Amino acid sequence: MEAKKSIEALQFFVTHLAEGAMVHKQQGMIFKSQGFTKLGQKYVDHFGEEMGWVEKFTERILDLGGEVKFEGMQPRELITNPIEYVKADLAIQGPGVELLLKCMETVKDDPTTYDIMKDYLKDEEEDLYWSQGALDMMECIGTQNWLFTQL
Repeated sequence: MEAKKSIEALQFFVTHLAEGAMVHKQQGMIFKSQGFTKLGQKYVDHFGEEMGWVEKFTERILDLGGEVKFEGMQPRELITNPIEYVKADLAIQGPGVELLLKCMETVKDDPTTYDIMKDYLKDEEEDLYWSQGALDMMECIGTQNWLFTQL
C-alpha cells in the first residue's frame, strides 16, 4: 500500500466536497426562502451528509499519518431557479462519479480507503439518480407540477 496516493486522493475530496457541501447548504437556504421547503431541506440535509464524508476522509488521512490541508474554496455562482439548479447539479454529478471511479483505481491497494471510497460512490450514485429522476419527473408531469411537489 502506498499511503501517499491514498492521502492525495482523500485530500482532493476533502477540499472539493467541503466546497460543494457549502454550496448545497446555501442553495437549500435559498430554496426554502422561496417556499420550496422540501427541496430546500433536501439540499440542507445533503450538506450534513457531505460533511460527514469530509470527516471520514479527514480521519483516514490522519490514520495514514498524513497532514490535512484546508485549501480554501473557489467562488461559485448560486442559482435561484430550482429547475436550473437541479440541471447544473446533475452536470457536475456525472463527471464527479466518473472521477471517483478513476480515483478508486489509484487506491485499490489500500483496502480501507478503497472501501470508504466505494461507500462514498454509492452515495454519489444515489444523488445522481435523484437528479436524473427529478428531471424525468419534470418532463413527465411538467415543471410547475414538480415544483408544487417541492413546497
